Amino acid sequence: MAQTPQRPDPRGSRRKTGSSVRPASAGRHEATTSRAASVPDDRFFRHIVSSMRNGVIAFRRDGTLALMNAEAYRIFGLTPSAADLGRAFAEGLRERPEIVRILSGAFELSHLPNRAEVRLKDLDRVIGYTLSQVKDDDGTPIGAVLFFKDLTQVEQLEERERLRDRLASLGEMAAGIAHELKNPLAGIEVMAGLLRRQVPDSKDAQSLLADIISEAKLANAIVVEMLEFVRPVRLQVERTDVADVVQQSVTMAESKARRGDVTVAVHVEPGLPMIEADHHQLLQVFTNLLANAFEALEGRGHISIAALASTIEGDPAFAGILPPTPTVVIEVTDDGPGLPADVTDKIFNPFFTTKPQGSGLGLAIVRKIVDAHDGRIDVSSLSGSGARFRVTLPVTSASGWFK
Repeated sequence: MAQTPQRPDPRGSRRKTGSSVRPASAGRHEATTSRAASVPDDRFFRHIVSSMRNGVIAFRRDGTLALMNAEAYRIFGLTPSAADLGRAFAEGLRERPEIVRILSGAFELSHLPNRAEVRLKDLDRVIGYTLSQVKDDDGTPIGAVLFFKDLTQVEQLEERERLRDRLASLGEMAAGIAHELKNPLAGIEVMAGLLRRQVPDSKDAQSLLADIISEAKLANAIVVEMLEFVRPVRLQVERTDVADVVQQSVTMAESKARRGDVTVAVHVEPGLPMIEADHHQLLQVFTNLLANAFEALEGRGHISIAALASTIEGDPAFAGILPPTPTVVIEVTDDGPGLPADVTDKIFNPFFTTKPQGSGLGLAIVRKIVDAHDGRIDVSSLSGSGARFRVTLPVTSASGWFK
């Protein structure tokens, strides 16, 4: 019986065709693509560095600058220039000698600093940084890199927390002392007054008793200030017009200190927003600042008060999350003798005073009130060129700025 010839299986032919060897050109293309993907893209890494919210400075072993991102220029207050790359870092950063000293030790120190801090005095900034060596495949140092961040706001927050802790401890002690002193002082003043009536004909006795009464009143005023200082600030927040506060402060300051021939110029920016604040407490702040200025000028000079709207930019690390904080800035400036540098660092400390009869609590209370408003007060002065007090207050008390 003859066998029927088998027909070729079309599915088999398709499988055979599908399993055929791929063209060599396709393999070469994949290999080229794979090698290209494994080669680092310098542009990508440059974009990473330029997008970082930390400052980065890299330099080669010979000291020439290899990289400096935009954040580094911003923190150091320098103007970006393409000519900086390839120059000695000591030349490009000559305006920041503190940073030059740090970078100069990159290949000399046995242990490079990690999470260290440096203060840039002329910029009034605190920088936290890490310095590392850059090594090749053989472990040979070929350069160094500095990573850093502006810690000024963090430092200010920590300092304010330390101050609050110190004030809390001081307050507990001072409150007890003040209560114990008020009664004896009142008794001294009353008894001296009674004794004064009994010796009306003795001028010497009258003079001595008048001095006793005056000193007792002064001591009592200091005790009252101490109690006011240690007492927690309780704000009665309302919509407050800064212009009204400033004008009333000038009148009240004249009742506390002799104005003489001092001229006072007030400039309030048109359209200044009202702020959420305690009107009475702010009145105390600016009355105190103006009275101090009157005393410093000793009856002759000029004082200017300026109020303007401003904003505080948030931390770059939270860009797009925390919006800028609208604020009002009030500056009280005089052309008096000014303050030495060592005094400006201590002027807000409790019981620090340069006045013979001062208690040293006036400006401490001022700062306490400003702190309670989530604000900030700064002083700048040079001996012989006057002083400027700058108070920055948020427009809304719920901003939480500087908390």
